[in-house]
Order: sequence, then structure tokens, then C-alpha cells
Amino acid sequence: MARPGGAAASAMTNEIEAAQREVIEEFSLFEDWMDRYQYLIDLGRRLPEFPEALRTEENRIRGCQSQVWFVAEQKEGRLLFRAISDAAIVSGLIALLLRLYSGRYPQEILDTPPDFVTALQLESHLSPTRSNGLSSMLRAIRGFATEALRAA
Repeated sequence: MARPGGAAASAMTNEIEAAQREVIEEFSLFEDWMDRYQYLIDLGRRLPEFPEALRTEENRIRGCQSQVWFVAEQKEGRLLFRAISDAAIVSGLIALLLRLYSGRYPQEILDTPPDFVTALQLESHLSPTRSNGLSSMLRAIRGFATEALRAA
């Protein structure tokens, strides 16, 4: 029997790629970047509560100008992420990342490039510090996935 997230997962539709297509399609509905920023802010406002006890230095993402805390746990072979920021747009970026990567298999995370970043032109529309923060969060997600595979 194949390990979850291994070759069997590759044969199925890649959930992250499908989620990225949905996000790209949603963003295409907005005519300008002011509307997209507002959408990101609205997404961030809907993030679930993040316990104060998890807002530790150990869970803080380095490379973000704003405060960002990110935690991962593995359940039934999938990685579940929780995160929060003290900045509105960064919270929206977190909401996107959670939608794309939380509940996915570690190997799928590692095998799927974050094409949505280029498709949405985030690098050219985010400030350099927010863009660095997004890169740091993506690195952290990949790091959690790598650790989960090593532990398996």
C-alpha cells in the first residue's frame, strides 16, 4: 500500500494546484489592486483565533517586518497550519497560504511550486518587506513539510 502523500497522491488531482487555480480565478474578478488589497484584508479578518500561548518567539517567522506566528501539526499524514499577524494585509496573505497549504500532504507541498505568487503578480504589487515576509512564510511551510517527511 502506498504511503499517503506519495505516488498515490501524485496520481490524484493535486489539491494545491486546484486551490491555486481557484485563488487566481477569484483575484481575476477584481479590476484593480485596491480591490485586491481590500479582499486580502477581508480574508485576514476571517482568520480563526490564534491562542496567545502560541505567540512565542519559537513560533515567530523571521524575515517579516510585521509580527507573524506560524505553527504546524500533523494529523493523519496531513499538515495543519495555524497562523496570525498583527498586520492586515499580511493576515490576508496568511489566509491565502492556509487555504492553499493547510490540510495537505507534506510531499504535495514540496512538489507544488507556489505559482499563484507569479500569477497574481504579488512580487510587483506587495511592498518589498511584505514580499520578503511572504517568501519567509512559504519557506517555513516547506520547512514544516520537510520535517514531517523526515519524521515519517
